[in-house]
Amino acid sequence: MSMAVVGMIAGMALGFAGYFGGFGAFLLVAALGAIGFVAGRFLEGDLELGDFFRTRDDRRR
Repeated sequence: MSMAVVGMIAGMALGFAGYFGGFGAFLLVAALGAIGFVAGRFLEGDLELGDFFRTRDDRRR
């Protein structure tokens, strides 16, 4: 599935949440989508847990 289709599906889900559930539901769906995205990248091996906890000095090396 292309990234354009994934983006379209995510946009439609946010649109439905905003329309039927209001702004609070929109924010909840957006936050859970972001958490799911990060978890998926972590499980695929694209992210490492240390990427979130390194200091600026460690990133330069």
